[in-house]
Amino acid sequence: MKKGILLVNLGSPDSPTPKDVKKYLGEFLMDERVIDIPYIARTALVKGIILKTRPKQSAAAYKKIWWDEGSPLIVLSERLQNKVQKQVDVPIALAMRYGSMTIKKGLQELVDKGVDEVLLFPLYPQFAMATTETITVLAEELRQEHFPNLKIESVPAFYNKPDYIEVLSNSIKKHLEGKNYEHLLFSYHGVPERHIKKSDVTKSHCKPSDKVECLCCKTPSKAHEYCYKHQCKEVTRLVAEALNLEENTFSTSFQSRLGFDPWLQPYTDRTIERLGKQGIKNMAIVTPAFVSDCLETLEEIAMEGQEIFHEMGGKDFTTVPCLNDDDEWVALLAKWINQWSKASVETV
Repeated sequence: MKKGILLVNLGSPDSPTPKDVKKYLGEFLMDERVIDIPYIARTALVKGIILKTRPKQSAAAYKKIWWDEGSPLIVLSERLQNKVQKQVDVPIALAMRYGSMTIKKGLQELVDKGVDEVLLFPLYPQFAMATTETITVLAEELRQEHFPNLKIESVPAFYNKPDYIEVLSNSIKKHLEGKNYEHLLFSYHGVPERHIKKSDVTKSHCKPSDKVECLCCKTPSKAHEYCYKHQCKEVTRLVAEALNLEENTFSTSFQSRLGFDPWLQPYTDRTIERLGKQGIKNMAIVTPAFVSDCLETLEEIAMEGQEIFHEMGGKDFTTVPCLNDDDEWVALLAKWINQWSKASVETV
């Protein structure tokens, strides 16, 4: 069998115009694993409310971060693909879960090259319904409908792999070298609390609303394999150990909440506000739920977060870039891919 790799990231509108942003948001928000409410209610919410106001606001945000080459997320993902391809012997295609660079196109590209066994590689360190799961589910649907002779295997969450933690820690250390920061905030993409409960394979372990001391995240369980909150907290813990961070000089928060339902807490914007009010003058922030910089990291965190911090009396606000096409990250991906191409997905 000829093997190939399909890297999959989130996606982006084709341009920072309200028309293209509306099309993109419509596909994204109508995904039942993103807004997981009944179809009729989801349609009323997305098409009846959100898409009437949000596209113009989001387009303005995209314009702030758009590069001459195009969407930063797309450009950075393509750079990553190209650099990894030079270090592996199997073909690599790139796709997005939402937008015009579809997973179907990515699979077709590999099939056209003679590939009949694909390693599906969601570019998310942690598992979540709205990221990893929606990619794997759609890929299987496409396989059954369009590529019945194709074998697809998926890379599991790699949040706690020692070599990944080493690469992430080295990147953070490199970008903070010489910075006199008082607090390092690990900000992860937020999800509704109900997503954590739905992903709990034990149906009894996860208690996402336990905000003071999340004992379930610290108690070993099969649920952790699919618990986004646990996996985020574990990344923070492991990186803090690798960097020898002192207690109370770092913390975890969750960004980008939508709507009025309870989401994972503490919220990033309120945490930045609190740190400023507490007298922190120099802080740094890293976003380990993403491997590529995007609207959420470049606009919501680097721009809006900095503005909040300054309003609260903060001085220096340092944002650590995502791994993007960092050479160590490229080498690690290439190593995992080469291991798989010579064996099986379990070695990744």
